[in-house]
Amino acid sequence: MERLNNRAVNEMRPLEFVLNVAPHATASVLCCFGNTRVICAVNIEEDVPRWMKAQKVEGGWLTAEYAMLPYSTLERKKRDSAAGKQDGRSVEIQRLIGRSLRAVMDLDALGPRTVWIDCDVLQADGGTRTASITGSAVALAIALNRIMAKGLITQNPMRQLVSAVSVGKLNGTPILDLCYEEDRDAEVDMNVVMTEGGQYVEVQGSGEEAVFTAEEMAQMLSLASQGIAAITRAQKEAIARADSPTEDDFNSLKDFFAGLK
Repeated sequence: MERLNNRAVNEMRPLEFVLNVAPHATASVLCCFGNTRVICAVNIEEDVPRWMKAQKVEGGWLTAEYAMLPYSTLERKKRDSAAGKQDGRSVEIQRLIGRSLRAVMDLDALGPRTVWIDCDVLQADGGTRTASITGSAVALAIALNRIMAKGLITQNPMRQLVSAVSVGKLNGTPILDLCYEEDRDAEVDMNVVMTEGGQYVEVQGSGEEAVFTAEEMAQMLSLASQGIAAITRAQKEAIARADSPTEDDFNSLKDFFAGLK
């Protein structure tokens, strides 16, 4: 099957992590899946939500917020604040991000702290939720390494990395990492969240006016597993260079800010 940009069915879009794009955050990453670009920022607050204090819940908490900026889509998207409430899709995605990251966290080891994860979509071309989870995991790992280096915690609460990728069935063929046009036309659309150890955190899949067999589902999950393995390698490389950036990192950051002008 011929795909856009001549990609193979098991080939992902170019994946890039641009580090330290939000200087005031504890850690931040611009996660790029092809033309989908999401800023994932982590702030760690030395306090816990009121409900934890009231219920005397030990440990810390992690929560996420997600938003698509007005200029992230071809047609301007109205801000949630202008509408007076968040749209249902944004709420569903930020809950998914939070669940995915909490699945690999030891919140007791975090101590009485709150991890805030903010995901802002700069450009949407399919897979904004998978990019948000993937980039947030990188930013979270970097942030925790930084507070460990300061002696605020003695052990890393993040047990392993987590990431996500989309798969689907287009023209009868299972494919990996769908861009917008492929997602729009796919008979089946699925988002898969997995740990670096290969365990599933969440699988969201549905037929778009179509059905799929157990064999096709197995093929899509196999593609997702291949994609997660490649993503995990890239995540680890980004985390390793977070506080010792290379010339490529400086150039990527320079290009990012140049693009904001």
